[in-house]
This record gives sequence, C-alpha cells and structure tokens, in this order.
Amino acid sequence: MIVSVQNLTHFYGQRAALSKVSFGVEEREIFGLLGPNGGGKSTLFRILATMMTPSEGRASIAGFDVESQSAEVRKRIGVVFQSQSLDKKLTVAENLRFQGHLYGLSGALLRERVDEVVARLGLSDRREDLVDTLSGGLRRRVEVAKALLHKPQVLLMDEPSTGLDPSARRELWQYVESLRELRGVTVLLTTHILEEADKCGRLILLHEGRIVAEGAPAQLKAKIGGDVVELQVIDAEAMRPELERRLGVTPKVVDGSLHIEIGDGHRFIAAVVEAFPGAIQAVALHKPTLEDVFVHETGASITWDQLPR
Repeated sequence: MIVSVQNLTHFYGQRAALSKVSFGVEEREIFGLLGPNGGGKSTLFRILATMMTPSEGRASIAGFDVESQSAEVRKRIGVVFQSQSLDKKLTVAENLRFQGHLYGLSGALLRERVDEVVARLGLSDRREDLVDTLSGGLRRRVEVAKALLHKPQVLLMDEPSTGLDPSARRELWQYVESLRELRGVTVLLTTHILEEADKCGRLILLHEGRIVAEGAPAQLKAKIGGDVVELQVIDAEAMRPELERRLGVTPKVVDGSLHIEIGDGHRFIAAVVEAFPGAIQAVALHKPTLEDVFVHETGASITWDQLPR
C-alpha cells in the first residue's frame, strides 16, 4: 500500500470530524473520498497533505509517517488544493519556477521539468501569459503542473473539478488517467461530484467522519440492485408508513421525497399510482447511482450537509 490510514481520528473541540477511519491505496490507483460537505473529506485530505496532525491514529505515504516524517512525505506528494494557490501577477512559467525553487530545483533541471509539465498539460503556448489572464480551466492545469513539477509518487487533489466547465473537467480527467497509465502516479482525490467519483477505481463514502461504504463504484451500486423509484408527494413523512403497510416496501425520506429500492420499478410505479390515486405529484425511475448508495447507507443525501469542513 502506498497510502495507509489506520484508525485516524480528529476532533475540533468536542466534535469528531473523523472517527477511526482506516483504508489503504495501492500504487497506480485512482482512489476517491466521496461525501457531503462536513463529512470529513477535507480534514482527512489536510492530514495526508501534512497540513495538520490527527488527534489519534496514524497515516503513512510511501512508507513515511505523515506526522513524524512529514518532510519525507512532502517530497513524495504533489498537492492540488481546492482554492487557488497561484500568483495571478506572475506568468505561468514564473509560478512554476518559484514552485521548483521550493523543492530545491534550479538551473537546467528546473528548466527541463518546467518544459515537460507545460507540454504535458497543453500549456506551452501560454507559459509567458499572466495567470490573471487565464480561464478557470487553464488555471487548474497550472495548479496540476505545479504539483507534478518534482515528480511525486502520489498526487493529492482536493475537489479537482471546482470551477471547471464540463469540457475542462473532461480534459483534466484525461490527463489524470494518463498520469496513472504512463507515469505510474497514484491519485487520491476528494469530491462530492458523483460523475467524478464514478471515474475512480475505488472509493470510500464518508459520512459524519466515518466510512459507510468502500469499494469500486460498480460494486457499491450492485449492493442495491434493481431500480430506485423516487416519489414526490405533499407529505413524505405521513405517506411513508402507508407505503410500508399497503405495498410492503421500506421507503426513505430524502430531501422531502420518498426513495424506494425495488426490483421491478416500472411495475411498482403502476401499483403505487393505483393504490394512492391523486397523491403522487411526480415519479422518477433510475438505476442505482453512488448517490443512492449513500442514501442506502445513511438515509441522507450527498449534498444535504452544509456544515464547514
């Protein structure tokens, strides 16, 4: 395991942001931390990035402890933060050279590394442009270039698609996947975007500081099986026990809607409309998603929690 997390716990005052979190990440893997704001993703990210120390437990990257051997860990990780860390008044090349100096790079080696990362990220024709003039997608590429300048073994990315349009998001993911395939870089990212989480080889679902599910996206969705039916009604809490009593299902109330996991969704829809004439305002039917897995495990929506992270 190139990343190992064992019983990691962290408190903010009396509140546990993380509680006995354990997992491992293999080399060359794209591994995701999926959950709502307030679920513990960013606290875990900051600990792995050596920005804070855990209250309990331990974590290591490439065999080095993130707390007691943080300097060695920093040599082996590249970090892309959710918030921008570029100097807008410098050019792309100047930002990269400054980053290189922080890692002890200089002279011909630094020039070679800058040339390599700008070429790989399609920034060669923008290297002398001020960052202030770049689009959000291009700035994100520069952030990734900075993180890769010293050739890390592990790339940590906090909400990598923040501020990107769909086209820029696709381009970024193509490059991330090429890093794994061509350079053998291990990628660990946090996200609350389901489409992004689906691209991970494996992921953990975090809720209130605990792991509620772990595995490949397809494996997690297979736990539900069948279909997911969503019913919009006037009073979901009042209707839930009636559905249980009359149709033998176990709905969950999520964001004011009723969610039912069932084998033959289309037949159930016909039955529920017949059983409750005029009570159903809208119906949706779909195959299980990672959002549904989260609802299944927690009874909450990925986006429900707006607490600070």
